[in-house]
Amino acid sequence: MNALPAPSAMRRTTSIALLLAGTAIAAAPASAQEAAAADQAMPGDIIVTATKRSESLQKVPISIQALSTETLEQRQVSSFDDYAKMLPSVSFQSFGPGQAQLSFRGITSGGDGLHGGSLPTASLYLDEIPVTTIAGSVDLHIYDVERVEALSGPQGTLFGASSLAGTLRIITNKPNPDKFEAGWDMELNKFGKGDAGGSLEGFANIPISENAAIRLVGYYQRDGGYIDNVPGSRTYLLGDVDPTTNVTINNDDLVEKNFNDVETYGGRAALRIDLDDNWTVTPAASYQHQESKGPFLFDPRKGDLNVTDFIPTSNKDRWWLASLTIEGKVGDWDLTYAGGYFRRKVNNQQDYSYYTVAYDAFEGSYYTYFQNADGSFLDPTQRQILGDVYTKMNHELRVSSPSENRLRITTGLFYQRQTNTIEADYIVPGLGGIPNSPIVPGSVDSIFLTRAKRIDRDYAMFGEVAFDITEGLTLNAGIRGFIFDNSNGGFSGFASNAADTALCLPTTETDRPCNNYNKQVNGSGETHKVNLTWQIDPQRMIYATWSTGYRPGGTNRRPGILAYDSDTLTNYEIGWKTSWFDRALRFNAAAFIEKWKQLQFGLSPVGSAGVTNIYNAGDAKVKGVEGDITLALGGLTLSGSGTYIDAKLTTDFCQFDEVGNSICTPGVAPAASRGTRLPVQPKFKGTATARYEFPIGSTDAFVQGSMMHQGGTRSFLTAADYAVVGPTKGFTTFDFSLGGKISNWSVEVFIQNAFDKRGILSLNASCAVTICGAYSRAYPIRPQLFGIKVGQRF
Repeated sequence: MNALPAPSAMRRTTSIALLLAGTAIAAAPASAQEAAAADQAMPGDIIVTATKRSESLQKVPISIQALSTETLEQRQVSSFDDYAKMLPSVSFQSFGPGQAQLSFRGITSGGDGLHGGSLPTASLYLDEIPVTTIAGSVDLHIYDVERVEALSGPQGTLFGASSLAGTLRIITNKPNPDKFEAGWDMELNKFGKGDAGGSLEGFANIPISENAAIRLVGYYQRDGGYIDNVPGSRTYLLGDVDPTTNVTINNDDLVEKNFNDVETYGGRAALRIDLDDNWTVTPAASYQHQESKGPFLFDPRKGDLNVTDFIPTSNKDRWWLASLTIEGKVGDWDLTYAGGYFRRKVNNQQDYSYYTVAYDAFEGSYYTYFQNADGSFLDPTQRQILGDVYTKMNHELRVSSPSENRLRITTGLFYQRQTNTIEADYIVPGLGGIPNSPIVPGSVDSIFLTRAKRIDRDYAMFGEVAFDITEGLTLNAGIRGFIFDNSNGGFSGFASNAADTALCLPTTETDRPCNNYNKQVNGSGETHKVNLTWQIDPQRMIYATWSTGYRPGGTNRRPGILAYDSDTLTNYEIGWKTSWFDRALRFNAAAFIEKWKQLQFGLSPVGSAGVTNIYNAGDAKVKGVEGDITLALGGLTLSGSGTYIDAKLTTDFCQFDEVGNSICTPGVAPAASRGTRLPVQPKFKGTATARYEFPIGSTDAFVQGSMMHQGGTRSFLTAADYAVVGPTKGFTTFDFSLGGKISNWSVEVFIQNAFDKRGILSLNASCAVTICGAYSRAYPIRPQLFGIKVGQRF
């Protein structure tokens, strides 16, 4: 792979990091930083920590959008889908709650992201702790959250390898020893043509002493369903021309209306202890249990929001996080330690029958021809049962010089070890009971089985230096040097793979027949950033940034498929943050060009047995602009944000050979030619909101309307996949709400997607597009939703 040689690369980055660390003496608590930043902020400012310092959003020279507590509450945000639609630079593919893969500015790796996929292009943080997993992003319930920060562009200098394209941070409210506060909220809602749901949430901030406090949060939410499983039947030909062997089945036992409901419950607890005026310790713990039933994609061929499923679908997602933050001050330097242990367990069952249907159409394949001992034939319908356990342990120690100094330094050390234990069974019930059964040895009914473990280790040193050249002109430079060591091994395959004694090596583990792959990749590299900021006056600033991102390469589990190299992203950006007319008008924007080299992309070409391989699909360029604007006119506030992106390949993505590798062959058309648009990200995505606040007697009332528009997207990168599935279309939706506050009570009524627009976010197939693409399904935005919410604060 194209990694830098470890000795020379790390010698350079070590020298730089040690030089920076040698200048650092110690540090101050973030709470003190935030208090100082708040003192300097103007009314209405949002204090963010995107640079690992507390600063006003208007003073941070990067493209960042922050959703405050008030905004999250005003837009009834409770889940990933809710806030993702408000962030124009964020796009995602999803199969439902807890199964979304987020990306920024069109930098997406495609594929299903599961079981040996490449690392994500964007990272997700809960406070100081990364909770990014290789598969879908954690769908944290949003309640008692201070803000959501979306940092666009490479953030690898401060946030590491999984921040190739951007970083999404969820910042929770912290314990406060100064006062008691508590509150509860209750919501009842109903999808227009679907089922009812609701939530009950509460929090309490309890001072224990002058120097300690605990903050407790708990929530329960049930989302009603809106997709129907309608009756249907199918006849399997069993790969022969004999009609007497045909098997006909139906889904009568599974027919149900509104069967994709979701139940989510969990909580957080954080304890703050001020040891003295300089040191604060904050241990915290979070837990969430989320269980969904039914699919969240519908089949347009079966009608609006309808499917015909023959196998029950469910997704159970449980995770917990224990973290410790230590913030201190020695002299006038700030020190922060943040460490955590994260564990996530996901059990997923999917209707995989369209894989069966596709193979049944191939005469002579006999992939569906399973004869019982009595001469009858088995129903060959496949189901997919997945079990994943993710763990992540991380430690970060950083120091920062005083923010008021002309020369400011932030430097630190980072270590992370993450694992993914994989259990995947593709079963045909009863398969193990037929003569000469083709099941994988040791399984019950698995025709294909995966038992594997992936381990990713990261070691890094980083530093950023800011220097005020003049009172208004600041130069900032940063670098991160890192080493990675990743391994992936286990068993994956059919019974025939288990019989291959050349590759299938004996193992003491009893959940698999053998181990038929064990691969490792390691290397080192660096990311860097240079930024020049001109603070024209207290209300206007412009900046220019050159930054890079880096993502380690890796190995593929299928025999014969080559390893994939690291990919890099170089970002050139010019932006401005301005306030006008005594801060009544704010206008922030950025224009950027990003060059993506050796982009990693996941897909399953013909002959891959549905297994996703990761390829280097060539190079790409992303050009775009993004911005937000707010205008306050007394009680009326108008706000909007938007992103325009033009993302295309700049080289050919070569066609695949008979083994499944991407090989450029003269005269053979590429899998995706130069100029092909990158998938998932729409060219334009934007939101606009008008909110009017006014008094009615002793009530502070409001009325609000919001609009969201998203352009169409290309669903898949390769020409063959795109030809089968096609694009999504653009759509526009509207949300409305009204309500008020009286004393410590609040009440509001709302309607989301008021006109029940069937916006499609992505088109996905239940298995590899080359096999199941003809039966692709659509992931819609949520349909029309009515609700009422009541809350109280103490």
